[in-house]
Amino acid sequence: MLKVGDKLPQFKGTNQDGQTIDSKNLIGKKLVIFFYPQANTPTCTVEACNLSDNYSQLEKAGFQLLGISGDTVKKQKNFHSKFAFPYDLIADENRDIIEKFGVWQEKKTFGKTYMGIVRTTFIFDEKGICTRVIEKVTSKTAAAQILEV
Repeated sequence: MLKVGDKLPQFKGTNQDGQTIDSKNLIGKKLVIFFYPQANTPTCTVEACNLSDNYSQLEKAGFQLLGISGDTVKKQKNFHSKFAFPYDLIADENRDIIEKFGVWQEKKTFGKTYMGIVRTTFIFDEKGICTRVIEKVTSKTAAAQILEV
């Protein structure tokens, strides 16, 4: 998994509107990239809505936000439209970005072991250097976790 001090990996991804997001264009502003397992699921919705509800505070603190999951562009579009998120969601169906950040890991739920996206938030400075990794994301207070110093 990416750690503090690592550089923002270079990637290109497709957002909910079918537009290409290039990581090269994300340098220059503080950046929050949050990975979530699946669009429109209860916990992911709580997290994404908490970030949306607190977006002005995050923006005031100088952050730009980007959500990434392995969903299709269509699912991301539906999720984005349904809740009118003020930030982009990337559809990483082939898991290129997910793998670069190291969040595709073994998970356990109800005694079952499987591979999946581990809910993780990465914070980068203006130069694209990782300053924080939040591994234990609390969906209801995701924005507060980002804003705490």
